[in-house]
Amino acid sequence: MQTSARGGRTAFFTAIVAMAMLVVGMWLLEGLDQASNNALDAYGIRPRTGEGLLGVFIAPWLHGGWPHLISNTIPFFVLGVLVLLDGWGQWFRTTLVVVLVSGAAVWLLAPPGSITLGASGVVFGWLTYLVVRGFYTGSAGQIVLGLVIFLLYGGMLWGVLPTDTAVSWQAHLGGALGGFLAARSRRRTTQASVRRRT
Repeated sequence: MQTSARGGRTAFFTAIVAMAMLVVGMWLLEGLDQASNNALDAYGIRPRTGEGLLGVFIAPWLHGGWPHLISNTIPFFVLGVLVLLDGWGQWFRTTLVVVLVSGAAVWLLAPPGSITLGASGVVFGWLTYLVVRGFYTGSAGQIVLGLVIFLLYGGMLWGVLPTDTAVSWQAHLGGALGGFLAARSRRRTTQASVRRRT
């Protein structure tokens, strides 16, 4: 019991440090972007262009100025820590699915000539993953945590609607769909584990 509690504290501390390092990295990138007269913004997602495909993987870590980065920092950190408590493997799988689906939605649906960047697609993906995960794993604790997260951050989900031309609802909607798909895959993984044990 004591070992389990110590392991839980270590995992939580590791998740906090890892997400803090990612946040620091994003802030350093924005500092570099500002110092270079926004030169990094060109690496965002450009819809339906070859260069825009590379942006799918780069854009989540870049931002369109300090206010944009500040608005994403706290939910990115908090939700990222909670996802990382599922383990590195699940964090990487969830993040990869979210980045790909969010990026694809932007690449396919965003207006031509636009450039999309920012971590909000990832934030929406992690949020959706955490909210619905428990219903697929059957974990009462995860269901309760999902409901608490929904109460705290659920209002953000209105961002999947095209209400502001300056905000990428495509990234938000794609991120939410990616988070749902990542959570749904947990059911298949859990069922496979049960079959192997019997």
